Amino acid sequence: MPDHHYEGPDPDGYLTMGEVVDFIAGFAQAAQVPVRTQTTVTSVSRAEDGYRVRTSGGEIQCRSVVIASGACNRPTAPSFREAVPASVTQLTPFDYRNPAPLRSGGVLVVGASATGVQLAAELARSGRSVLLSVGEHVRMPRTYRGRDVLWWMDRTGVWDERYDEVDDLTRARRLPSPQLVGTPERTSLDLNALADLGVELVGRWAAVRDGHALFSGGLRNVFSLADLKLERLLNSFDDWARGISVDVDAPPAERPAPTRVPASARWQLDLHSGEIDTIVWATGFRPDYRWLDLPVVDPKGTLRHTGGAVDSPGMYALGLPVLRRRKSTFIHGIAEDAREVVDHMAGYLAGVG
Repeated sequence: MPDHHYEGPDPDGYLTMGEVVDFIAGFAQAAQVPVRTQTTVTSVSRAEDGYRVRTSGGEIQCRSVVIASGACNRPTAPSFREAVPASVTQLTPFDYRNPAPLRSGGVLVVGASATGVQLAAELARSGRSVLLSVGEHVRMPRTYRGRDVLWWMDRTGVWDERYDEVDDLTRARRLPSPQLVGTPERTSLDLNALADLGVELVGRWAAVRDGHALFSGGLRNVFSLADLKLERLLNSFDDWARGISVDVDAPPAERPAPTRVPASARWQLDLHSGEIDTIVWATGFRPDYRWLDLPVVDPKGTLRHTGGAVDSPGMYALGLPVLRRRKSTFIHGIAEDAREVVDHMAGYLAGVG
């Protein structure tokens, strides 16, 4: 943030939620930004001279609006969750806090992105019997050659790829979050680590039939694809390091072991058997635009925009996946996006007069 930098002892570490809140609050105080806390926006609509923003603290008239409400406001789960027997408790990551309140039986975690693997690990360490339903995922080591992997992503320019340079922008914006966990120990959390904790890996949950959860086959192919993408990423790091002759004292190139395929992954699970008491749907999130009284959201609930310029004059967005760059959803990644969006806004306001 402008003239406001991290000054702690661990620049390669991960801030806790509380530390992030304190950091942002400190910036707001130092910059004397007029932040309105404890204020809920209930609707945004067009007005004759711009927009009318209704909030729990009154109404705001403005000529331009920036939507920075994030992409993970509501958890998603497949429609067949309605066919799960009532005897099984179903939770989302918004409902889950820790293992203690859960019933004593086994837990099925659905989804192997960042949230899913973290919850599966915590539940397994608590002594629970855990199954993890695995679909497409992005494998990522926490550190590589002595540096945090996000250091490599930043320095090699991976995060800087622009939205107009991406081959399949729609797919890029829907990619699962990488399997990372910000523990002080800087350990990697992948499917091999979960298997070592006793987590049973099964395929993607495809359907419910007669009280049975049906899992797709092809775990070997799913694992191989994730491993291949990781190999390509690490190769790009090594190529970059050789090209600039940097960190000659760093450890040599390394590769994690391939993801181990279970000898016999089960294809179905009887949800009436009592083996599983709880299901945690770690199957992704979506934004919530129910407060937008404007025709700017497509049928899938996605905001229509081009590089942050929303399909409504004077309205902009920040912080969405690959908004203008691959790092757009990171706090540090929003800075360059913000400069370009603000430049566009300034031109718009100047034209409006």
